Amino acid sequence: MTVVVLGSINLDLVVEVPHLPTRGETVIGNRFFSAGGGKGANQAVAVANLGIPVHLIGQVGDDVFGKTLVDNLQSAEVNTDGITINPHTYSGIASIVVDQQGDNTIACAAGANNLVREEELKYFQSLLPQTKVVLLELGIPLVTVIAAAKKAQAAGCLTILDPAPVKSNLPEELYRSVDIITPNEVEASQLVGFTVDGITTARQAASFLHQMGAKNVIITLGSQGAFCSSSDQDFWIKPIPIEVIDTVAAGDSFNGGLATALALGKSLKDAVRWGVVAGTLAVTKKGAQSSLPSKESFLQLLTQQSIDS
Repeated sequence: MTVVVLGSINLDLVVEVPHLPTRGETVIGNRFFSAGGGKGANQAVAVANLGIPVHLIGQVGDDVFGKTLVDNLQSAEVNTDGITINPHTYSGIASIVVDQQGDNTIACAAGANNLVREEELKYFQSLLPQTKVVLLELGIPLVTVIAAAKKAQAAGCLTILDPAPVKSNLPEELYRSVDIITPNEVEASQLVGFTVDGITTARQAASFLHQMGAKNVIITLGSQGAFCSSSDQDFWIKPIPIEVIDTVAAGDSFNGGLATALALGKSLKDAVRWGVVAGTLAVTKKGAQSSLPSKESFLQLLTQQSIDS
């Protein structure tokens, strides 16, 4: 029941501010910290935290940031054998600004993430016979993601695509090559060309994405929970009321919970519920990987939700 993640690895440079800056505005921050990030790395740590063996495949630069990132991942019990250390470029960086409400803006310099190609794909393919679930995202070259999705599909792996950082006009071959696509409401809006802001518009967006070739569509709606549409069912998992501290990595935590449940053989509905619980816990702490829930806190909230529902 191994999970394999192919994706981006970044160092997050985070500034906390009273409010997000508008165009041309300088806002004096209250606090600065750095932490491991990148959607691929975050999702791998989210899975590892929940107790499932996970391999992360990607690239970092041969610099102090790269060493720190790999060390942090190993400390989180993520298998890093598939991470290439590239001496010809720099490690990926994400500059994150977070306001007092927990909303954020993010700017990335992809660095080594832009060079994830043949070498990583070869290692990725070597793992597929022992892999139950594959997690993909768009922080690495699109051509690599498409190739990986096709390889995973051919190997019979259950493949999840987090379409972020969002790219409009994704090719239909990618939609057809994955089992589940998991945009948030902003990403879904950009994929379908109209505003997705609740259950009704999420259902409309899911219909559009099915027409593009998507088999199962899960749209995360923040404080409104998550909507799922598949060939034989639609359902909504209600949100869990909680005080939001920081939304960074909430989607990655959702995908980690979703992938873990599916690796354990849970139903799609139960897996989405696991995702909502994991995503909810991530917004209660600051940072990316530092906010991802432990197995103990996750199971506690999951059990509480089962009792209440």
